[in-house]
Amino acid sequence: MYAGQIISYIVKPLAGIPMRWVTEITHVDEPRYFVDEQRFGPYALWHHKHFIEKSENGVIMRDVVHYAVPLGIIGQLLNTIIIRKKIKTIFEYRYKKLQALFGIIKPIRKN
Repeated sequence: MYAGQIISYIVKPLAGIPMRWVTEITHVDEPRYFVDEQRFGPYALWHHKHFIEKSENGVIMRDVVHYAVPLGIIGQLLNTIIIRKKIKTIFEYRYKKLQALFGIIKPIRKN
């Protein structure tokens, strides 16, 4: 991973409709954190910081996500009803995958 790296995905954010999502790794401070930002995709803004730190019991991973939805009031309504929950589901999926790979892990949640 390196600053300037472009990653292209196909996502299905609403109603299973496929959409291209392009993010750029904008900052890397290995091994402490990296940042990805949307360049093209479903959000009006996507800025995702991944923090990684050693602890006496292993490693702590922490995410800070700032996002905004398009479409004004309609987008805000969709965010309340659907999008926020989908984003939560994405992080829950990652948690389960990490747990399957590395064993028991404890989530740290701040809502």
